[in-house]
Amino acid sequence: MLLAVDIGNTQTAFAIFDADETLVYTGRIATIAAQTPDELQVLITSLFTIHAIALERIDQVVIASVVPSLTEHWVTLAEAFGADDILVVDAASCGGLDILLDVPQEAGADRLANAVGAQARYGTPAIVVDFGTATNIDVIDGNGAYLGGVISPGLETSAEALFSQAARLSAVDLVAPEATIGTSTRSAVQSGLLLGEAAKVQGLVEKVCAELKQRGETKKPAVIATGGLVELLAPLCECIEHIDTDLTLYGLQRIARLGQ
Repeated sequence: MLLAVDIGNTQTAFAIFDADETLVYTGRIATIAAQTPDELQVLITSLFTIHAIALERIDQVVIASVVPSLTEHWVTLAEAFGADDILVVDAASCGGLDILLDVPQEAGADRLANAVGAQARYGTPAIVVDFGTATNIDVIDGNGAYLGGVISPGLETSAEALFSQAARLSAVDLVAPEATIGTSTRSAVQSGLLLGEAAKVQGLVEKVCAELKQRGETKKPAVIATGGLVELLAPLCECIEHIDTDLTLYGLQRIARLGQ
């Protein structure tokens, strides 16, 4: 079995793929940068035991990480499981993806996995919107090349900055208001945060589509949304055609397969 792990700044998502590449289990835990290897092993071992996943059957592990302090912890955990094929994803390990960045090594492993997953599951050209700690937009052209994209503060990151810097604004629950024009401070803040985030994404995706057309793309790109906040934000964005909560994990699974 293959264990795919996506270590993000806020959450760590992971999935088990069976020998026939069927997704059999997914889970999420909070990302805790100060977590020790022993704490991580106890947590993951307990989760897998509860869900009747035989640890000794995990022979391959693929990891995407934006938290360097946890990367080695997961490698150690994979070794403890007895996995003999462990891949930490970077630009060099994505041999099947043409990365057209100025410095390919700068590409985040999660963004590369999203590009590979989108290409495999939805074809090209494609645009991936990843709603997480940052809101990332990644672009794959019609030839399957990764062009780069956009990185901006995510919804919760923007909310934390607003509430910490504006003394008279109290934290509000992050749910979409009924109207754009807020009739209370609470609804006005919700409009600015949620509808503002959606408008940002809508505008950026439109600009990306226009640039792809200028580059000679004749086919409309598929627009796919993923990430921990996708269920909250994607319905607010008219440009999004597909919601795929496991896109990054499927991308990691494909990277692992192509690397064999």
